[in-house]
Amino acid sequence: MKLKKNILFSLIISILMLAVPQTTQAEIYVSANSAVLMEQKSGRVLYEKDAYTKRRIASITKIMTAILAIESGNLDKKVTISENAVTAEGSSIYLKAGEKISLKDLVYGLMLRSGNDAAVAIAEFVGGSVDGFVYLMNQKAQEIGMNNTHFANPHGLDDHENHYSTAYDMALLTRYAMNNDTYKKIAGTKKYTSNNPSEEWDRIWKNKNRLLTELYDYSTGGKTGYTKRAKRTLVSTAEKDGLELIAVTLNDPDDWDDHINMFESSFKKYQLTRIIEKGKLEDIDNDFYKNKVYIKHGFQYPVASAEKNLIEIEYKLATIKKEWKKNKRKVPDTVGQVQVYFDHKIVDTIPIYYKHSNKQSKSFFEYFKQMFIAINGVGSDG
Repeated sequence: MKLKKNILFSLIISILMLAVPQTTQAEIYVSANSAVLMEQKSGRVLYEKDAYTKRRIASITKIMTAILAIESGNLDKKVTISENAVTAEGSSIYLKAGEKISLKDLVYGLMLRSGNDAAVAIAEFVGGSVDGFVYLMNQKAQEIGMNNTHFANPHGLDDHENHYSTAYDMALLTRYAMNNDTYKKIAGTKKYTSNNPSEEWDRIWKNKNRLLTELYDYSTGGKTGYTKRAKRTLVSTAEKDGLELIAVTLNDPDDWDDHINMFESSFKKYQLTRIIEKGKLEDIDNDFYKNKVYIKHGFQYPVASAEKNLIEIEYKLATIKKEWKKNKRKVPDTVGQVQVYFDHKIVDTIPIYYKHSNKQSKSFFEYFKQMFIAINGVGSDG
C-alpha cells in the first residue's frame, strides 16, 4: 500500500512539473576573466562578467588599427614597407622591406592573419609614425567613449605596460566599427587573395576566426588575439533574425564555446522588438500638434518576453507660443522629443518634427501654371 502511494505521489509530481512552463534558456557561463555581450543597434548589454576591469587585450587591438585605416580614405593608395615594419615580432603576413602594397590589402592581412608587420606599416602610413598613429588611436577611443582604454601600439604586443582596455570598451569599439560597411565586409571575409607582383605567387589569407570559417553559422566577423601575458582574447559578432550581437572575452581558455553559448542563449531569449514606428505620431492629443508631428526614424530594442512591460514611451513637446498660432510658418522644425524608457532608464531620445503645410507654395505654383496656360492658349488636352 505504501509503495502504491509513493508511485501515485511521483506521478502527481511529474504531471505538475509538465504543467509548469519550462524555460529553454540556458544559464550563461563563461570561463573568461572578463566578458560582455552587447546588442549592436541599441548598445544594450545582455550579459557581463567583470566587464569594466582593465586588462591586456592582445591583437583585438587591431580593430582600432583597421577602422582608422579605413576612415583615412586612402585604402587604394600604395604603402612602401619599412624595415621597422618587417622586423615586428609575432604573427606576420611576411612583408618585405621596400615592397609596395595597397593599404586595403594591409588591412585584410591585419584582420584575417593578424599581421603585426601590417599593423606597423599601417601605423606609419596613416599616422606618419607609430607614435603619431597611437595618438590617433587614443583620440578615437575618447570619441567613442572608451573611458577605460589606453593604446600604446597598433598591434597589441606586450611591449608596453600602459596598453589596456576592458571587455565593455572593446564592445563599444566593435559596435562603432561594425557601422562601417567596409570594416564589416573585411571582418566577415573568410579568405582573401592579395596580388603579389614581386613573386610568382599571390598571397592567400584565410581568416583565423574559426567561428566565422567553420564553427558557427550565424557568425559575421570578429578578431582573435593572443599574447603570453594577455592570454586568449576574442571579439566576435553574430546575427540571427535581425538581432545583431557583439561578444568580447578577455583571458578565456575556452573562447570559441563561450561565444557560441552567449550567442545561442541570447538568440533564444531576446527578440529585436519595434518600440515605436517612424512617421506620424498617432498618440498626440494636443489640438495644435495633432496630425502635425512625426519622427524620422523608429526605435527597436532587444527585449525578452518577460520584459515587455518595462518599456515606457514619453512625449515631450515644446510649449506653444502665441505667434505660432497666428502664423504656423513660425513653428520650428523640431518641436520636442520622444523619450523611450526601459526599466525606468532612458535608452533612446528621438527628435519630434513639425510638418509644415506646403499648400501655399503649391497654390503659388498652380497660379503661375494656370497663367502660363492662359497666355499661351494651351488647352487641357495639350
